[in-house]
Amino acid sequence: MSKHKIVKSLAVGTFMLTFGFSYSQKKPKVVLDNFFNNEKKENKETKEIESWHYTWNDKTNGGFSLLGEIFIKQGASISSLKNAPTQADLKNADIYIIVDADIDKEAFEGKANLIDPTTIKNVVKWVKAGGVLVLLSNDHGNSEFEHFNQLAGEFGIHFNDDSYNRVQGKEFEQGVVHVREGNEVFSAQKLYMKEVSSITVKEPAKTLLSAEGKNIAAIAKFGKGTVFALGDPWCYNEYTDGKKLPADFTNFQGAEEFVKWLIKQSK
Repeated sequence: MSKHKIVKSLAVGTFMLTFGFSYSQKKPKVVLDNFFNNEKKENKETKEIESWHYTWNDKTNGGFSLLGEIFIKQGASISSLKNAPTQADLKNADIYIIVDADIDKEAFEGKANLIDPTTIKNVVKWVKAGGVLVLLSNDHGNSEFEHFNQLAGEFGIHFNDDSYNRVQGKEFEQGVVHVREGNEVFSAQKLYMKEVSSITVKEPAKTLLSAEGKNIAAIAKFGKGTVFALGDPWCYNEYTDGKKLPADFTNFQGAEEFVKWLIKQSK
């Protein structure tokens, strides 16, 4: 082999190694809203006011600390966004999650931050360009619907401000959601989703899960991006830590599959 060819081969090999290393180190960026869901309480030990309820740092039953750990285990980075998303904010997100948008009684200082037209414009543009949006609502009386639906409606999704799979005491079977073979996100399994808002879907959305004969989850392909919607924040610590639910419920497994699917869409 000539000296020129050797040098060229070494250069190509170095480029591929460098590029491959850089690519393997790139982490999907998962951003969790902490503005439209803005619940706070006083830390009993430090006396400081802290965010809680569906946040990465919250290790109590209502927190997402275990979900955050699953994302990290799958190679993602996680962060929180404490303002309405700007276009610049969304450029730094591969996956953006809004969960349980506040009503006034839940919001910090009693005034909810509502999804506004600028937010809708920014998020729609970002999804169309390839972003992965997750919308997790709650049931009637526990979540804001009017403005949340203005965003969801852009993708053919409407949360119906109702409540299904209502569970009395420890009658956990009342909250069962059976996943059938061939589901796009989950393997066939038994999930627990309690007090779920049903969802009406139209193009480009399609139904993903059902309970009590009602649609409760949907996905939509929109431009280059993807939207996942479900009428319950079902993958919080209380139902993924294995301590409360009977062993035949598979919420932790479901959360792992959910995370893997989201990351795959973001690529």
